[in-house]
Amino acid sequence: MQNKIILFSLAALAVTACKKTDDKPPQGPKAVSTVQVETRNVTAYSEYPASIQGRVNNEVRAKIQGYITQVLVDEGQYVTKGQPLFRLETNSLSQTAAAANAGIGAARSNVSAAQASVTAAQAGVNAAKVEVDKLRPLVEKNIISSVQLQTAQANLARAQAQLQQAIAAKQQAGAGVSQAQATYQGVRENINYSVIRSPISGVLGKINMRNGSLVGPSDPMPISTVSDTSGLYAYFSMNEREYLDFLKNSYGSSMAEKLKNMPLVELVLANGEVYKEKGRIEAVTGAIDPATGSIQFRVSLPNPDKLLSNGNSGTIRVPRLYDGVLVVPESATYEQQGLVYVYKVEKDTAKSAVIDVTDRAGNMVIIKSGARKGETVVAEGTGGLKSGTPVKPTPVKFDDIVNSIKPIF
Repeated sequence: MQNKIILFSLAALAVTACKKTDDKPPQGPKAVSTVQVETRNVTAYSEYPASIQGRVNNEVRAKIQGYITQVLVDEGQYVTKGQPLFRLETNSLSQTAAAANAGIGAARSNVSAAQASVTAAQAGVNAAKVEVDKLRPLVEKNIISSVQLQTAQANLARAQAQLQQAIAAKQQAGAGVSQAQATYQGVRENINYSVIRSPISGVLGKINMRNGSLVGPSDPMPISTVSDTSGLYAYFSMNEREYLDFLKNSYGSSMAEKLKNMPLVELVLANGEVYKEKGRIEAVTGAIDPATGSIQFRVSLPNPDKLLSNGNSGTIRVPRLYDGVLVVPESATYEQQGLVYVYKVEKDTAKSAVIDVTDRAGNMVIIKSGARKGETVVAEGTGGLKSGTPVKPTPVKFDDIVNSIKPIF
């Protein structure tokens, strides 16, 4: 019995000690940083992946079939229109040209022979005509028989026919010269085509064929490409919902007016830097692609320093401008069950309030309704608060809070 009394006493003392240990002094108001709701001019951005192409991209192809014997330029080199890029083997073409040139000589000889025949035939006509003219008055005076005149007239007709044949032969010989010259000119053109020249001025791309490669006009792959990168096009796409919002929110009664009224856009390069030259949306395709459900836009970008090249990628940022809107830092908001809240500080007490959000930009939330300019809200650390929590507010600068928010990737 004595042992039980001792154990009971020890247990009571232990419980009393635990109660004393658990009892803590009541905490004071929670210290929080606060800012006031402000009005600002804010620029938000819609971002779209973009591919970049030169204004003009021309394929370099051979106009005749042949083996490449010389590569006269290098990849990435700036070339001018008409500049020789590649040479093809021309031995067989040179032989064909020599044969065609010899054909011209032979055809000209035929013309000379035909001309001689024409001259002789013309002399025969002249002689026969003289004979006819001499006999006609004699026949009229009945000095000689008319049979002699008829014979002379027949000789004249025969001479005239021979002259016409000679003239026709000369014309045929002349046509032979023209045909031989055309053949020779065609061969010469092919020899000229053996030098493959740049179709435009620009930057030469990858060279796909080199010395010893057989190339021709029907090759599926071009020898290379030349891109005019003095100005560039960036292409990006909107889905159907975004496109309808664009039509609804942009100013103008026609597509041309809407594009004209669009603000300049920015290009974010693959390394995250913003390209220093701004672009303008110039065109949009006329229909939504049924395969992708998107519609394509084209942005014109200057490239004075030749920093960009054909095939670059990036992100187009289309600005959305808001003038005189209510804003709070992103860190001042929290979401619960699809609603966005802030904690307003009233009489040193944090009270949750629902806000209607228009947009988010630059680590700020643009408020449509639910707050007024000048109201004090908890700037950060909203996760440890409940509505009605006593707080000890410490005002901080709005921009210090906004600039301290780091993006989460």
